[in-house]
Amino acid sequence: MLLATDLDGTFLGGTAEKRQTLYQLIRNHPDIDLVFVTGRGIETVLPLLHDPLVPTPDYIIADVGATVVDGTTLLPVTPLQSGIERKWPGQFAIREKLATVQGLTPQEVPQQRRCSFYYDEHTDIEEVERLASALHCDVLTSAGKYLDILPKAVNKGTTLSQLMVHLGIPEADVLVAGDTYNDYALFETGYHGVAVGKSEPRLLAAVEQWPNVYAATEPGAGGILEAMAHFEAFRNYSSDHQEPATKTADSKQLLMVYHRLPFDIEVKDGHPQRIPPRSPNGIIPSLLGFFSNGRPGIWVGEEAMGLLGDDPVLNPHIDSEQYPNLRASIIPLPKKDIDLFYRVFSKEAFWPTIFSFINKAKFDHSHWEHYLRINELFANRVADEAEPNALVWIHEYNLWMVPAFLRQRRPDLKIGFFHHTAFPPADIFNIIPWRRDIIGSLLQCDFISFHIPRYVENFVDVVKSHAPVNVLRRVNAAKQFLTYSCALGIDKMTKLIEVGDRTIRLGAQPVGVNMQNIQQILDQQKTQSRIELLRKRTQGKRIVLSVERLDYVKGPLEKIEAFGEFLDEHPEYHGRVELINICTPPSQGMKIYDRIQHELEQAVGRINGRYSTLEWTPIRFFFRSVPFEEVVSYYAVSDVAWITPLRDGLNLVAKEYIAVQGLQEQPFGALVISEFAGASVELPYAIRTNPYDSQDLKDSLLSALGLDASERSLRIKRMFEIVKHYDVQRWGQDFLEGLKKATQKS
Repeated sequence: MLLATDLDGTFLGGTAEKRQTLYQLIRNHPDIDLVFVTGRGIETVLPLLHDPLVPTPDYIIADVGATVVDGTTLLPVTPLQSGIERKWPGQFAIREKLATVQGLTPQEVPQQRRCSFYYDEHTDIEEVERLASALHCDVLTSAGKYLDILPKAVNKGTTLSQLMVHLGIPEADVLVAGDTYNDYALFETGYHGVAVGKSEPRLLAAVEQWPNVYAATEPGAGGILEAMAHFEAFRNYSSDHQEPATKTADSKQLLMVYHRLPFDIEVKDGHPQRIPPRSPNGIIPSLLGFFSNGRPGIWVGEEAMGLLGDDPVLNPHIDSEQYPNLRASIIPLPKKDIDLFYRVFSKEAFWPTIFSFINKAKFDHSHWEHYLRINELFANRVADEAEPNALVWIHEYNLWMVPAFLRQRRPDLKIGFFHHTAFPPADIFNIIPWRRDIIGSLLQCDFISFHIPRYVENFVDVVKSHAPVNVLRRVNAAKQFLTYSCALGIDKMTKLIEVGDRTIRLGAQPVGVNMQNIQQILDQQKTQSRIELLRKRTQGKRIVLSVERLDYVKGPLEKIEAFGEFLDEHPEYHGRVELINICTPPSQGMKIYDRIQHELEQAVGRINGRYSTLEWTPIRFFFRSVPFEEVVSYYAVSDVAWITPLRDGLNLVAKEYIAVQGLQEQPFGALVISEFAGASVELPYAIRTNPYDSQDLKDSLLSALGLDASERSLRIKRMFEIVKHYDVQRWGQDFLEGLKKATQKS
């Protein structure tokens, strides 16, 4: 069977359930060929080709029949396209010829080998036809206002007929579908046809007596399904589909989809054992908190097969006492698959692009195929585990394609996505070879959230570069975020967009810190003892603290070199200031960081070798993972937190420092933060610095060291109010509230 269908009002029309049923039917039957036949230009069809819900057409006939291309490669069907091209006099000749006709207004739409106009009651159609005929062109009108000039004997029907001959497809195997008089030429071919429900009356009147044309009652995709049941030639397909089950009641089930599980696994005495997660950032404990009241849920994550043992339990309870109705759903993967998916491809292709280091990006198409397979595994697991209408919360860029696979299988689910990283501007993001696939996938979400408004606007700009976007609502950013006073500031943020038939809600919700966990650590006697010991060891010195993971986006080398220059220029600080630099190594297997590690260690050695004395080492460099309890102690004794990433989606270290300082009886610290860290737009009392400018790095450090005690204390107290209010619990609650609002019926 071959289905040749108009788009707007036909293939893309009707209810969501009918569309999903038709699309799934086509995907399930490789022997059904699909041809899009549209009055649109080929450029405006492109977004459909990257919508994962819409089947990919085998061929596209666009520009009312003047363009015919392969649906996969978009290359012209040369024998047909060349013949049409030879008949076309060109748009400038057409417009010059029709320049004196009243009531004609050119349509500003992408088009090839045709000229499209609006016309009104003053337009002399006969005069237009006479002038067009002189250039060997035809005139086609529709809906009482649209007029197309096309090469003679070129229209949707003639091009389709030529394509069928070219492909050798029998006439009896073709079903054409349309809904306006613009589609009349499709029915003139003599193929089986369907005028879907709510078709233009002029079309219905024209085909009323034609035995090969069926007038459906259902609009859009429903009408096509109705016709397949009507015509005997296609009944075997129509009987082989089931409409997706619908359930009106909302589910309370929540599915967390994260590449990490909410526990770590250690092998002891040959047996795998679950232990609390080593990550100190508080996100996972916060997410677990949504299940503490007995809410039903599934946490979908991956784990290396080697850690799961010979007889793994893949759906264990996470903690039956604290979270009685929460289970893990473990996706077991070979370690080499996890390494390729996360440590190689995601870190070599997406990570540098996200943070605008495009010179470091490497794109490997075979790795992309592997990435797709992993994302499909996650989507299939969610589809199998989810109740009807359940909430799904997907985390992070390495699962960008999960919404695409998931929406195909489970259109009922309510999908939210949170980006824990930055989101780059359009001219950066669009270097990704698979950008259309990724955006098409994200547009299957009901709610997408980022840390700050700037990333929201970057995302909207990227979408605009791929598809027409209708901005439905914008809000002021100033309620929570800085606007014009910093590099990442923006005054208004897009809240609701419409792309095609989908409405997507957007949010800016920066992750907060786990205040409760930090308070508990500070209250421990061993923490207080460690703080007192550190104060004694650093007595008489001003402590500058830097905590970061080894990564070029964090700018560790730029900071170390700036500190060396600071010591050159300010000898008065020799012996009086120390930089404690805690640099966490990357995961094993990430070779892309080897060079920066070597350069960093050389720079630290060079500076210490130049300035160290028996009593003073200017840089204390820790290249290892330091337990969070110890880091809290360093936060407590440091005069300055010098947080200077070249790029950072947020930076929780800055907030953790403020939290610890704010919980002290007498806060005395100062925060220096990069203008290009997302957290900089939340903290108006921080000293912002440009990490690309070594002079500014030095000046900001000097300013922080020079603040008097009352000024430092006041700044910390004001920032502490913000950090305490927007903690990690509020972040999670705000996200779920945004997802629920996105899925409420208007």
